Amino acid sequence: MTTYKSRQEIPEEEKWNLQDLYPEEVDWHSDLKKVEALAKDLSEYDGNIKDGQSLYEFLKKQEDLSFIFTQVYAYAMFSTDIDTRDSNAQSLKDRATQVSVKVGSATSFFMPFLLTLEEKTLKSYIEEVKELEYFEEELWDSFRYKAHVLTKEKEEVLSALGEALSSPDRTYGMLNNADIQFGTVTNEDGEKVEMTRGMYSKLIEDEDRSKRKEAYFAYYKPYVQLNNTIASTLSAAIKNNVTLSKLRQYESALGKSLFTDKVPTEVYENLIATAKNNLEPYHRYTALRKQILGVDELRQYDLNVSLVSGAKKDISYEEAYETMLTALAPLGEEYIETLKEFKEKRYIDVRETPAKRSGAYNMGVYGVHPFVLLNHHDDLDSLFTLAHEMGHAMHSHYSSTHQPQITASYTIFVAEVASTVNEVLLIHHLLEHSTDNDVRKYLLNHFMDQFRGTFFTQVMFADFEKQTHELIEQDEPLNAERFNKIYEDLFREYNGPDIVFDDEVKYGWSRIPHFYRPFYVYKYATGFASSIQIAKRILDKEEGALEDYLTFLKSGSSEYPLDLLKKAGVDLTTPEPIESALAYFGEIVSEFESL
Repeated sequence: MTTYKSRQEIPEEEKWNLQDLYPEEVDWHSDLKKVEALAKDLSEYDGNIKDGQSLYEFLKKQEDLSFIFTQVYAYAMFSTDIDTRDSNAQSLKDRATQVSVKVGSATSFFMPFLLTLEEKTLKSYIEEVKELEYFEEELWDSFRYKAHVLTKEKEEVLSALGEALSSPDRTYGMLNNADIQFGTVTNEDGEKVEMTRGMYSKLIEDEDRSKRKEAYFAYYKPYVQLNNTIASTLSAAIKNNVTLSKLRQYESALGKSLFTDKVPTEVYENLIATAKNNLEPYHRYTALRKQILGVDELRQYDLNVSLVSGAKKDISYEEAYETMLTALAPLGEEYIETLKEFKEKRYIDVRETPAKRSGAYNMGVYGVHPFVLLNHHDDLDSLFTLAHEMGHAMHSHYSSTHQPQITASYTIFVAEVASTVNEVLLIHHLLEHSTDNDVRKYLLNHFMDQFRGTFFTQVMFADFEKQTHELIEQDEPLNAERFNKIYEDLFREYNGPDIVFDDEVKYGWSRIPHFYRPFYVYKYATGFASSIQIAKRILDKEEGALEDYLTFLKSGSSEYPLDLLKKAGVDLTTPEPIESALAYFGEIVSEFESL
């Protein structure tokens, strides 16, 4: 693997061309001033939207501001991410962040104003000014919340309590990110050192079981010690969410969270029920882990180590890109030619260098193009990351190309579909063309572990959220003992009878920050299952499957998520997509068993 000590060593074709955003930094400063001026203009509409024309003028200026500011912020963020030590880039990002606060303040009046309008008034405004038709769907979508808006006096009280209501989340964040100190582990020199999160993520995958065990107990130590404190923050967060849901007259806390995406609660409940009815392949997977690892007792710290060794091989970036293009050929010539252009036109920042932001992401900039950040390591994992991020990039490209600005972005609910479709097509291609048994086993192991983390674990978390919220809705108490019992029961049910439980297992809920953003994680599971069904339709050459999928990619947020997925042939209001994904998982487990 090639390692680079600085960005200067990297070939130009493997680095972002940020001149696509701004040819010179002075152009960035010019746009920043435009944003500040537009923000000032927008603030003057507070109390002055009296008719359709003034409403249109406000919305048009707001969209103009959004268009410019997205580019301003993207340039600052990208400049910082390629070298987090760059003081000038950090200064740009700080200035962009400060201006974003001004923008938020200047436009904060609008949503409360809109929801005070009578329906007939909003209709008359739209009829009065033809140009408002462009904003009509978004206006009515926002207007859906009117039924859940309280009187002016009550809204003012809730607004004043905003900081207090978010206190449990902020307190947990400080505990989890700043104050927690993990136990000690043994370093390579045989010395005891305090473990970090980064160390844990590596050690828990180590082939040496004693290292995994030591890391596991060191990691859980503070969560055991702070069990009652964290139970208090989570209980308060759930109570606040339930109380707000009741005040705003939602059917339940779950219903409130699903309202934005217009998802019926049956979809959430169906996901959990269908997963629970099809756990047998997953239990076979955990039994396989015990067998292959050769342990007398399978423990939680045995669940992350790879079951296959010796399958590592160097895959250059050039080879990875060509392999991806070949694997994604079922998506059509236009898709492949566009991906080739992404590479040629330097939409991708490829290599890891000192102080570059870790991980990988895609950010689509409307009116420009997608930007993809990688830290490519010339291995199989990096090939999968490449295919994943380019799925996001193609989704951004298609949506931006075929949608107006107002509907060009896509929601979190469907965000992981395009990336996972690419991964499924890639693993299908690699399995079809691999004759090396170790490589085949590695690929199957990779997919099974991905399925476990993205589907089964997220459904288990979703189940935990549902049960804990329902207890508060039924005026039942929530404390550390109750959280521990619910989580341990769920962990046993989902992971099967082959795991022997250390006491630490039941504290697992206390390390999950997602629980402070309720009813969010289920989207990972539904998106993953949807991707598998879409990929299967395409690979089976089902009539219309490719056209359906490309239509989905081009649709942005022009419809609600469930309707968009129906376009792609996935109906999440039925158990079929979840059952289909779980059946596919069963096939993968069976093939792994046979090897």
